[in-house]
Amino acid sequence: MGEMMFDFVPMTSGVSLSEAEAFKKAAGGAPANVAVGIARLGGSSAFIGKVGDDEFGHALANILKENKVDNSGMRFDPDARTALAFVTLTKNGEREFLFFRNPSADMLLREADLDVDLIKKAGIFHYGSISLIEEPCRSAHLAAMKIAKNSGCLLSYDPNLRLPLWPSEKSARDGIMSIWAQADIIKVHASINGLRAVISTEEITFLTEGEDPYDNNVVREKLFHSNLKLLLVSEGTNGCRYYTKDFNGQVFGVKVNAVDTTGAGDGFVAGILNIFASDLDLYKDEKRLQDALLFANACGALTVTERGAIPAMPTREAVLEIVKKVTTCENM
Repeated sequence: MGEMMFDFVPMTSGVSLSEAEAFKKAAGGAPANVAVGIARLGGSSAFIGKVGDDEFGHALANILKENKVDNSGMRFDPDARTALAFVTLTKNGEREFLFFRNPSADMLLREADLDVDLIKKAGIFHYGSISLIEEPCRSAHLAAMKIAKNSGCLLSYDPNLRLPLWPSEKSARDGIMSIWAQADIIKVHASINGLRAVISTEEITFLTEGEDPYDNNVVREKLFHSNLKLLLVSEGTNGCRYYTKDFNGQVFGVKVNAVDTTGAGDGFVAGILNIFASDLDLYKDEKRLQDALLFANACGALTVTERGAIPAMPTREAVLEIVKKVTTCENM
């Protein structure tokens, strides 16, 4: 559940928006990316959100349908436009965003718009934090979480920090953390370049309020709560860290030639949730969890090899092929 929009990605990397001469229009929005990612992997997914009753909104609904995602929970607002995001790609493939939301239709989702029966069917309910920024979508978000929890869903949370959309850093931290303790699975991002001495951290430094994001004690104290089953810290080409109540560790990443990192984290989330849905005790067995996270790392890696998020979400066959290559190299 959450936002869905069109991303406009420059066809030339390493240029500013004003310098870009052409853009690729690609469907995106983190929760929608995850839904498509799961469907591409052979899983069953649905999407709940609101778009404009315009050509972009109906095109997005059709894209979900074409990708075998149940779109019956989508709503169309005649009085607001579908959100747009222009995404610049720096020379190393990292992103900068310019959003058009004033307000966009996704911000106007109301509790009355929710497809309650669809939520109750789910095994896992996944969401971000952008819908917490303003009313009425905040109240709709909280109501949907309650419905999901009461129906036995696991709650999966990717904060997906986008500071420019929040009124202030404090409001972002308070808003993101306001629902933290309710989640069963949480994924946060740390962007790493090169050695530990040369790092650029994003969400995890923000959420740990500047304390060392590599100190396991800090991560546990600041981010791990008593009801949490699994905390994941994605680190791009460095792979990911994992924390459960009983153990923690790291799984190496999968290196590819990055074209566009948009949707990489969502591909990773789709990979782990797709396995979690059929193995709810995954977090209790460290070896099974490590194997699943290698698969998820490969999902995220393949996503950066094309421009745009949804167009780049990999198939199960493509992921298994790259995992086989990686494990073969590791065993040589």
